[in-house]
This record gives sequence, structure tokens and C-alpha cells, in this order.
Amino acid sequence: MKMRKAYLVLADGWEAEGIAVGAEGTFFGEIVFHTALTGYPEIFTDPSYYGQILVMTLPHIGNYGTASEEWQHEKPMIRGLVVRHLSSFFSRAGRAVGLPEYLRMHGIPAIAEVDTRALVRHVRQKGAQNALLTTEPPTPELKAQLNAYPSMQGQELASHVSTPHPYTVGDPKGPRIALLDYGVKRAIIDQLIQRGAFVGVFHAKAPWEEILKFEPAGFLLSNGPGDPAAMSYAVQTACLILQTRKPTLGICLGHQILSLALNIPTYKLLYGHRGSNHPVKDLRTQRLFITSQNHGFAIDLETLKRRQDVLLSHINLNDGTVEGFIHRELPIQGVQYHPEACPGPHDSHEIFDEFIARVTKEALVSA
Repeated sequence: MKMRKAYLVLADGWEAEGIAVGAEGTFFGEIVFHTALTGYPEIFTDPSYYGQILVMTLPHIGNYGTASEEWQHEKPMIRGLVVRHLSSFFSRAGRAVGLPEYLRMHGIPAIAEVDTRALVRHVRQKGAQNALLTTEPPTPELKAQLNAYPSMQGQELASHVSTPHPYTVGDPKGPRIALLDYGVKRAIIDQLIQRGAFVGVFHAKAPWEEILKFEPAGFLLSNGPGDPAAMSYAVQTACLILQTRKPTLGICLGHQILSLALNIPTYKLLYGHRGSNHPVKDLRTQRLFITSQNHGFAIDLETLKRRQDVLLSHINLNDGTVEGFIHRELPIQGVQYHPEACPGPHDSHEIFDEFIARVTKEALVSA
């Protein structure tokens, strides 16, 4: 059978031709890259990738298929996939399915036989940008549409991937945690449940009164896609959370939302942090962690350093960017990396231990 061609065009004019190995059609999104060697089922289903065309730096992807127990969402969240080689064979039997079949099943385009190393070098130099992935020859009209496609900066995307209805999970007798779902990974909820929590999961734009009816002893602001500066509704809710003085943890996008609520601005990184090998230093203990990361925005280091009420707790050893903060007076913590991993090393699970300890203490005091 003749293989159909696929085409990748970046906003700055970089182009590649390859083989279509996913859904057919024309798709637009911000092109970014991930450096993990394993864990692609978790990566592709991470809601933080909503609106993005993902390049995998590992040249061979798909050799162990994908199975539901690995998924962080019920369906893949990436807008498209770029690989050097996508395997049509996989090693696992049972419930696993092949990655090409999985992508086509969910309407996700993919292009193979691309020099991904050259592409990643280009993105590192020029920055993350919009791209066009299509199974049709890239006409001037399609390129014009690419040029008109909105930038990731300024886009509010969290409400598109948030739960449509509130729900609860975990032990009803455990400490009650209200989780603001901006695109939460399943592994974050699992970490809370494993520690005995009763979790109420709320839509990103849930009314404050609805959240309070759950009577939470603590709050968690989740990861998710898009520009935090475009989420004024989330910042307003975070300000209300701060007023409760209850234990609060922000992860990735949630960390950025908390910083905005504290009047610490965010900015867009050139190409972001996406991988499972980012070194982070805890400045409180001098311990080093290898972390899983997935973000294109960060919080401003210089503004944070000038604050007397907020302490820089974690830094990225690759580029010195902010990886975490704690409030000196309130039980509030934000971490830019993903302590739940999935994929990635599990060095940072203790973040959940610290958070649950604070919430449990608050629950006992409230009782």
C-alpha cells in the first residue's frame, strides 16, 4: 500500500516532508519538543499539551504500544505528533493497542521520517512557534492560515480541558481537598488518594460558593495548558483561596496562577521545559532532584527575590529559572515541576507528603 505524504511547516518558514502515520487532514498548533526516553502514553494524554504539536527527540516511538492504565486523560491531548520513526509493532499483549491505531482512533495527526534532531535544534534556537501539520500539499492559502493562527501567549485553554462536572474521589473520612482542574493529570489525583485524601474536583471556572460547599481543608491548583496571564478568573479564585489561609499547593500552571495572585508576574520561555531529566535544587535543604516537567511559561525570578513574604524554594539548575516558592506567613507552596511524575523519576513525591500533612493538621484544627 502506498504511504501518504505529510507536511510540516513552521511559522518562520522551516519545512519538512514525511509520511502520514496518524489521522489525515490539516491541523495547527504550537510546536514544542519533549526529551523523555520513555512514557509517551502519559505524555500524549497530558492535558497540558492541549493545542500543541509535539516533537519527540527519541527517534523510535511506539515500541510498547499504549494501554489505558497509563493514560492521564481519557483521550490524547496533543494536537499533533512529529517523530523520526513510529513503530507499527509493539511488544505488549493484552489491552495495549498500537500507537498509530490509537492516534487515528482519536483523530490525532502524526508525521514520521522527519529529522527530529534538526527540528529540535531549530526550535531551541528560534523558539516554540505555531506550526502546520497537514496531509495536503502546503499551499499559500494554508500558510496564510498558519500566519493568522493565534499565538499561545494570550490563550486561555484550561477551561477547554477541565472537567465538565464536579466529582469526588477518595476516602470520605479523609482530609478534604478542593482541586481546581485546569487540566489535571490523573496521577496527581492518584497521589492524593494514596495518602487518604477525599478530593473534590471542580471545573476551572467553578463558582467560589460551589467550592466552599465542599468544606475543604486545603486546595490544590492543577497543571494545565495555555497562558496563565489570560486566566483572570483563576487568579481571582486564587486570591479568594489565599484569604482562607488554608493549605494550598499549586503545580505547574497552578503554581503560576498562585504567583499571579501574589502579584508576581509570569512570562513565556523561549522553548519551555519538557522532559523527565530536569535537575532541580531545593534551596531549603540543598537536596537535588531529577524532575519531570512540561511548561512553556515561568514566574519572574527578580520580582520574587524582592518579596519579603515569599521565599524562593527551588531553582532549575539548567537555566536558573524558578521551580518553587513558599509563603513565609501562609501555608502556601508552588512547584513548577511535576512531583507526580508519570512519566519520569519519582524523586519529588514528598511534595504530596508535605501538603497532606498540612491539610490533615488544618482538618484537625477545624474539627
